Amino acid sequence: MRSFTINRHYLSGMLMLFLFMLKLSGSLSAQSTDKKTVYVFDIKKEIAPPVMRETHLALQEAREINADLIIIHMNTYGGMLESADSIRTMILHNSIPVWVFIDNNAASAGALISIACDSIYMRSGANIGAATVVNASGEKQPEKYQSYMRSMMRSTAEASGRDPKIAEAMVDPRVPVPGIADSGQVITFTASEAMKYGFCEGIAESIPEVLRAAGIDNYEIVRLRLTWLDKIIGFLINPIVSGLLIMVIIGGIYFELQTPGIGFPLAASIVAALLYFAPLYLEGLAANWEILIFVIGLVLLGIEIFVIPGFGVAGISGVALIFLGLTLSLVQNFGFDFTGVNLYVIIEAFFIVITATLISLIGSFFITRKLFTTPALGHLALETVQNSSEGYTIATHEMADLTGKSGQTISILRPAGKVLIEGTVYDATAETSYIEKNENVTVVGYNNAQLVVRKG
Repeated sequence: MRSFTINRHYLSGMLMLFLFMLKLSGSLSAQSTDKKTVYVFDIKKEIAPPVMRETHLALQEAREINADLIIIHMNTYGGMLESADSIRTMILHNSIPVWVFIDNNAASAGALISIACDSIYMRSGANIGAATVVNASGEKQPEKYQSYMRSMMRSTAEASGRDPKIAEAMVDPRVPVPGIADSGQVITFTASEAMKYGFCEGIAESIPEVLRAAGIDNYEIVRLRLTWLDKIIGFLINPIVSGLLIMVIIGGIYFELQTPGIGFPLAASIVAALLYFAPLYLEGLAANWEILIFVIGLVLLGIEIFVIPGFGVAGISGVALIFLGLTLSLVQNFGFDFTGVNLYVIIEAFFIVITATLISLIGSFFITRKLFTTPALGHLALETVQNSSEGYTIATHEMADLTGKSGQTISILRPAGKVLIEGTVYDATAETSYIEKNENVTVVGYNNAQLVVRKG
């Protein structure tokens, strides 16, 4: 009986040990076959709203598929500061680790985005740094821009565990970093220098090498795939395209005011406005109230031109609201809250609008003067001049006899319109300013086949 009890305990212990080893083996097997989902997207062009949009789409999709890691494949010389600021903010607040593989260049805005990432890997021969703020001509911007960029680089480096002093020296050569930046030049690191000073985790020649260097052997790469609608929206929100659309909007309004009736210029302006506001609305940049401001501005301007003669409060308010609507639609604010919006972003948006408007007005004025004087379009205009010295005249005895006659306006004279004199309708123009409809007038002369009338 005792022997049986011992054997039973022995067998029970062996069985438990066997089950434990089987469970451990299964756990190790599961760990070895655990496949990582790596989400990859590119930043290989100028940092601008389209890149900001693609980054937002990529981070959102990566979260939806529960990716384990996000890798940015980067090769850029920089771009717009506000777009780079938005991208680095998205990265810093992203719940999934974000790495960057610098394939040759991460300059200026690209350096800011890279420093925001959890890990930086670089191709041999790649560079990171040179983050001084410059304009489109490559000229250094004023100190207030440099100060803001220094602050962003410093705070970003602090958030990602890198040396903030080195990050700041990538912007300003006046920031000394002993042993690194003693020559009065902004810092730009090579791959080996970046590794030495903690701005690079490793050197690799491709994304698979990046993953191997990080000890990730079993993985699946998922890449951002843009739809045709994404590509169209990305194209339309490009600042250059937005500027061109503003030119068409303003130019269409200008040409419509120069021609009677409603025609092609107004249609072109409406289409351009739709192409301007629609993608900005879909991206959350243009809010309902910002578009409404633009529409109210157009209405006020129309009232000033067609209802209230002259140019007063309604006209000025209309122009101001049109500019305000176009400008705010380019700014990423939330409702009426502009707390997180940098002043420079608003200034740049206003600069885009005002520049496009001035170019449009100047171009429209030039076109209206030159359209019918070019050899190609000259045949559309009459070139024969009927000089009075040759006997031609538009004066008739009938119109001359109307001088001193009284009548009534049957339309508003701004300053031209229609008048009724002794039962006959004539084209007329007001001697001064304008005359309302159904006002009594007196004919004081005639000019260019039109009567000249005076109120009273």
